[in-house]
Amino acid sequence: MNDRTKDTSRRDFLKTAAVAAGAAGALSACGNHSLGTDEPSDPQPDGLPITVAGYAYDRLQPLIDGRVTIEGCTLTYQKGGISDLNNHVFQGPQTIEVTEIGLHPYMLAFANDGFRGYSLLPVFPLRTFRHKSIFIRTDRGIERGEDLRGKRIATPGYSSTSLTWIRGILADEYGVTPEDVEWVVTSKAVDATAGETSKQEKMVPEGLTIHQGPPGKDESDLLVSGEVDAVFHASEPRAYVERHPIVDRLFTNYRQVERDYFTATGIFPIMHAVAVKDEVIEANPWFPEAVFKAYAKAKQMNQLMLQNLGWAMVSLPWAGAEFEETRELMGDNYWPYGIEPNRKTLETLFRYSHEQGLASRRLTVDELFHPAGLELSESVS
Repeated sequence: MNDRTKDTSRRDFLKTAAVAAGAAGALSACGNHSLGTDEPSDPQPDGLPITVAGYAYDRLQPLIDGRVTIEGCTLTYQKGGISDLNNHVFQGPQTIEVTEIGLHPYMLAFANDGFRGYSLLPVFPLRTFRHKSIFIRTDRGIERGEDLRGKRIATPGYSSTSLTWIRGILADEYGVTPEDVEWVVTSKAVDATAGETSKQEKMVPEGLTIHQGPPGKDESDLLVSGEVDAVFHASEPRAYVERHPIVDRLFTNYRQVERDYFTATGIFPIMHAVAVKDEVIEANPWFPEAVFKAYAKAKQMNQLMLQNLGWAMVSLPWAGAEFEETRELMGDNYWPYGIEPNRKTLETLFRYSHEQGLASRRLTVDELFHPAGLELSESVS
């Protein structure tokens, strides 16, 4: 079976899953995007009452169901989509003490808007490789990354973390800069899985050829109609899921391309971080370390489950083999928390944002993360 046949088979699965799940996308399984879906964990008597918000990833499940607690706290987990969480932090009401947040939107709020009030900890609930996120019309002569030069590319918004990574990788790996492309920016007020798009995800820099997409059409519509040549998309555009005959990934063998990228660079792109309310830290100096340890323990418990029971608990026939191959390539702690294992990845995104005219300056780790988080590291057995 060749790469394109493999990709078509995956699209068959995606189409079936979309029908079964209402095409809500992979993250919709993490819960309704609207804030207010609370799952109380087993409380600690007389603990500090806090709300933790984010998606319901497998690596957070022990924290959500109460097997892991934040020491000294009574915890309620509130499921929410990332754009809604961004807005909650940047615009208010800021009632959540610990929240998942888009890393690049936070960078833009911090550097451009002078935002303060929440500080980052080096906990990264979502990260993913991004070569898989470039979709093309197969009738436009696009065979390699370099072939995107001079093309019209549609994106849902412009300055999200995922899109910033894609543009940066395209420039670093294939020599195609944002100036080499004609951009068509579509927008939706509300995304089914992420919520209401934040201001920081809609920033558009000066000096580029950028058009606003026509009303009533999203990036998938534009790709099918032929108004654009390619789409950058955090998940899969509708036209791809529905197996439109002229829509495909640029890198049909993206798994190998992304493995080669990691081998060459050591970068596992970070999408989301964890932000903690500053006034809680000021009143409870022990809090950042307690939060970090809880997230790390939950993740480690999940990885132990994947190692020992993945073959039985995950509904994929070769889940165990995938886990083994990932550890062989990326190391036992292939999803690390803490600054030092992630410094190169963070500094690469800082560079991309400034080079793309988004962040007003090139940020540093020391200014973006809370001082208490700079020395935190995992105890990995």
